[in-house]
Amino acid sequence: MKDRNGERAPEDGARDDLEDDTETSGGSGLTRRALIAGAAVAAGTAITAGATRGLVVQDAADPTKVPGARPVVVGSRSPHETPRKLLSGSMGGSSRTPLQDLHGIMTPADLHFERHHHGIPEIDPARYRLLIHGMVDRPTLFTLEDLKRFPQVSKLLFLECSGNGGGAYSPSPNPENTPQSIDGLLSTSEWSGVALSTLLEEVGAHADATWFLAEGSDAAVMGRSIPMEKAWDDAMIAYAQNGEAIRPEQGYPARVFLPGWEGNASVKWVRRLELSDRPSMFRDETSKYTDPLPDGTARQFSFVMDAKSVITYPTYPRRLSEPGFVEISGYAWTGRGLIERVEVSTDGGDSWHDAVLQEPVLPKCTTRFRHGWEWDGGPAHLLSRATDETGYTQPVRQQVLDARGPGTRYHSNAIRGWRVASDGSIAFAPV
Repeated sequence: MKDRNGERAPEDGARDDLEDDTETSGGSGLTRRALIAGAAVAAGTAITAGATRGLVVQDAADPTKVPGARPVVVGSRSPHETPRKLLSGSMGGSSRTPLQDLHGIMTPADLHFERHHHGIPEIDPARYRLLIHGMVDRPTLFTLEDLKRFPQVSKLLFLECSGNGGGAYSPSPNPENTPQSIDGLLSTSEWSGVALSTLLEEVGAHADATWFLAEGSDAAVMGRSIPMEKAWDDAMIAYAQNGEAIRPEQGYPARVFLPGWEGNASVKWVRRLELSDRPSMFRDETSKYTDPLPDGTARQFSFVMDAKSVITYPTYPRRLSEPGFVEISGYAWTGRGLIERVEVSTDGGDSWHDAVLQEPVLPKCTTRFRHGWEWDGGPAHLLSRATDETGYTQPVRQQVLDARGPGTRYHSNAIRGWRVASDGSIAFAPV
């Protein structure tokens, strides 16, 4: 039998196999045609679309010829995308965010850096309690559901460990450092919870209370003293991150969050806030997180994270393949509000050029910067420096040394840099 074009049509049996689009048994939703095509492609065989159209060979990887996967209850990354945190330490360890692998400013929750002092506790949210007491009219024990009944606040904010960037402070930094190994104790998320000022009003905080202590439920019983000015300003008790419950390593079911301040003060797994008229002098703010100065004194309660920036592309271990256009990109951030300006140098600081700040530019949040560069194939030294809305500009390493001496690695915000060799290889090289 011939069809309307005069070509031979398939026999009835063949027509049934080729054209019957009814579902196969079992309610799978797959047509008979799809099953045949899928089997043929999987076997690497040729599929004919009809005698008159000739033989069409499909690549076994052609997704248009094989039914795709069904929806799942929890999504996952493509197996071709494998970002990983960089682990160090053991029970009192840390993990660093792969800054060089990310886009935009948001950090996926599972790639958010970790820093804890004695492991991650398991806490049943149904049994969770937060006690607020001390210099208050009504000492109160809040459940997690109690906290969620208050008006919610939600903000995009960075979080940074005070020890972030310590490797850049070394007089002989490792040229094989990456953005992750140097500055990976930095992440940005949308944090949601209840404003601490709302809870303080609920319990009747005394006007003469000047500090509050925050104590965690971990085995280290992490504790920090926080000025009440921060509590009344923008502190929160956070219970959600990037649209879901905070993950255990980030303080589940609730944590203190102090925007723009060093990460250890945002106590995780918080169980107690006590209002007082003096700091509590926990070991975590005396033996740690203080800055010994050259004159024998120490800088204590240095909460705010100063303006900082880091180039994340091009950096070690990448290599520029050939001369031509390169878009230099990275992050800038400050605990004092908005990033106002980022400058980039490609000649080791002899000249500087304004980078473009990518929207959104938000207070106490990382800002993505970009700068177009035409690489001529010769040696280059890439630097970035940030200026915040207070007028503070990121210093060079020697300026930090002159101010604080060599005895500390906290709050290391000196300018980072990367040397590009004529062969396109790149090495870490701060100034």
